[in-house]
Amino acid sequence: MSDASGSGIRTPGSTLGRYQLRRIIGRGSTSTVWLAWDPQEQREVAIKCIDPDVLNDRARGRLQRALLQNEASLANKLQHPHIAAVHDAMICEDHAWLAMEYVSGGTLEAHTQRPGLLPVDRIVELVFKCTRALDYACQLGVTHRDIKPANILLTRNGDVKLTDFGAALFIANERTQVEGVGSPAYMSPQQVREMPLNHQTDIYSLGVVLYQLLAGELPFQASNKYSLVYQIIHVEPPPPSAFRPGLPPALDAVVARAMHKDVALRYANWPEFTHDLAQAFRNRRLKPREDEGGDAENFRLLRTLTFFNDFSDVELWEVARFARLERLAPGTMLMKDGELGERLYVLVEGELAVCKSGRTLTILGSGECCGEMSVIARDRKLRANDVQASTDSLLFAIEGDRIRRASETCRMRFYEALLQVLATRLSSANIRLAECWGARSVDPEGLS
Repeated sequence: MSDASGSGIRTPGSTLGRYQLRRIIGRGSTSTVWLAWDPQEQREVAIKCIDPDVLNDRARGRLQRALLQNEASLANKLQHPHIAAVHDAMICEDHAWLAMEYVSGGTLEAHTQRPGLLPVDRIVELVFKCTRALDYACQLGVTHRDIKPANILLTRNGDVKLTDFGAALFIANERTQVEGVGSPAYMSPQQVREMPLNHQTDIYSLGVVLYQLLAGELPFQASNKYSLVYQIIHVEPPPPSAFRPGLPPALDAVVARAMHKDVALRYANWPEFTHDLAQAFRNRRLKPREDEGGDAENFRLLRTLTFFNDFSDVELWEVARFARLERLAPGTMLMKDGELGERLYVLVEGELAVCKSGRTLTILGSGECCGEMSVIARDRKLRANDVQASTDSLLFAIEGDRIRRASETCRMRFYEALLQVLATRLSSANIRLAECWGARSVDPEGLS
């Protein structure tokens, strides 16, 4: 962390450590957030500075320094595409600041009330990504404890970044268990009662966020904190569909389970929450096609396939947006030898038979692909084999043109995966060829 003092009057054009302050982009009750330039790394950063009057107050200053120190201490542990990175910090008696990744799209607060509510599929996608980031943190022993729309940032390309882990509880370090923090409207019954907490308090809080994004209302509203706490502990809120008619019952059910007052009946872990959220979205449409899923369901299925093992969450979400699910009945011909085509297929369920001149060369199972040669070929993109569904099969169809127009990192992941497939198949072909020649040398008259 930087050892720069950061003292002096802060104005646009002045410096804080090595950072050049540009303009104020946010103010809170205890801090000011600056957009700044990092000349060393040649990038924009956001710097959260604790206000001097807060630092000068004995109790408030001690709490804010602890929160900032806590967030800085977790910086090297929390490295995830959907968690805003912390770059630098300076925490002293007379100044305290934190330099972090600049995320330019604002926060989810702008979409918690009408007319700013987002489409349901967009809400599901964003919350789904939050579950992935919080599951990652949970696996490292970190519980956020202050999940709310203001701490969920939006990027220019539509992704989300969780921020403000200052209140986080880290099970390996008692020092990080900062008390007296959190936003009451989003607190679980266990948190308002000051009971021991784990990741299920974050599940509850994200359930409240999901409720608010869907309904445009908080589940509990009160004129004072005592009434709010009573409602959180004792009152069952109306479902989000009461405020937004047309929401599917499945989404109401997801919210209800995430926000269940009894931890034994709440989601026990993040994968359960993630799964139900994806399923609720998949069944959301009024007239769904059997072979059609939403982005969240596509993401969930893609993550189960070995072909996509090396794709990051961000890259996989990009694929989820342009991959299309198709279901094939037994006997359906997917490709014909010699025909033009550049569509890649990755099998989710079922079996595909790869044939040449009437002979079955191999049977493909879940996670395997076909059509890779025509995607890689530069000139005439001809199929090299017949491919037919042996059973009921579910697969992803991905246009070669969409792969070529994907982001550089996503495109490279595809080519790496396809090269691995080709290398594996070439090795298998060499083994079979060697076995064939061995059989010829032993029993040449026995071969047709």
